[in-house]
Amino acid sequence: MDKVNKTSVEGFILLAFSDLHQLQIPLFCAMLLIYITCVSGDLSVIFLVRTEPSLHTPMYIFISTLAATEMMFVTSIIPNLLANLIAGKNRISFIGCFTQLFVTDTLGTAQCYFLAVMAFDRNLAISNPLHYSSIMTQTLCVQLAILPWIVGIITVAIPFIFTVMLDFCGSNEVNHFFCDFAPLHSLACSDPFIAQVLANSGALFAVALPFIITVGFYIHIIIIIAKINSAESKQKAFSTCSSHLTVAGLDYLTSITVYVVPKGSRYDRYLALIFTFITPLLNPFIYTFRNKDVKRALFKSRRLKLCQGSF
Repeated sequence: MDKVNKTSVEGFILLAFSDLHQLQIPLFCAMLLIYITCVSGDLSVIFLVRTEPSLHTPMYIFISTLAATEMMFVTSIIPNLLANLIAGKNRISFIGCFTQLFVTDTLGTAQCYFLAVMAFDRNLAISNPLHYSSIMTQTLCVQLAILPWIVGIITVAIPFIFTVMLDFCGSNEVNHFFCDFAPLHSLACSDPFIAQVLANSGALFAVALPFIITVGFYIHIIIIIAKINSAESKQKAFSTCSSHLTVAGLDYLTSITVYVVPKGSRYDRYLALIFTFITPLLNPFIYTFRNKDVKRALFKSRRLKLCQGSF
């Protein structure tokens, strides 16, 4: 009889940063600038890798695929947030909310596993350089590029199903700037315990496991580099993975802070800003400015444009 009297919500209200009344416009401008810069940077990396023959290697294919994933990740969140900040469009339909939940968490998980795949690639290149090209074939490269997406979908699907099956009949105000597991669980009328356990387990599988895999590969890489006698060879070996190590450290540090540490703090949404916006913003620049091959390709492309313009 209780279920009959329950009124299911038809949509949710994303509170986002509505409490920061005087900062809505400055925050909108900052988010818009970040979004444009992030998308432009990722598109530049993708375009450069596709058009420059010297970058048609597994490492740069993985980098461009990670850039595409990050671009889709921020696109699934920022446009809604911008509309919320500037026009007060804070309502999102039930289907729209859970679609955003599934897409963002799948892409976020895929990002973490892309970093693990890239660590495997660098480990293989440094530990077995003579047989690297014969092992890392085009087929294996494509399979490894697809694997994070598959893992992301499977990891998110189970807690997603149990969350969408919860009863939502009371408050529909989501204390976040996008739909995520923890804030939605707090709104459920039915017991969310199983959904919470599955979501927390999924977070560990999505973030902690690829982090452990990545750390394991880099420990192996460091051991191999330490055995190299030539200082020049050591520097060359480490330079091939320094940019990835920087990105991996930044990504895992922020994602572990957001998705693995206990939830419930009023600072959750501010911590999520770092993982959602700042990290994807910095990654294209890290790959550009800390990577000699990418900088060389950029200078070559710029020089070619200047030569064409002089005729």
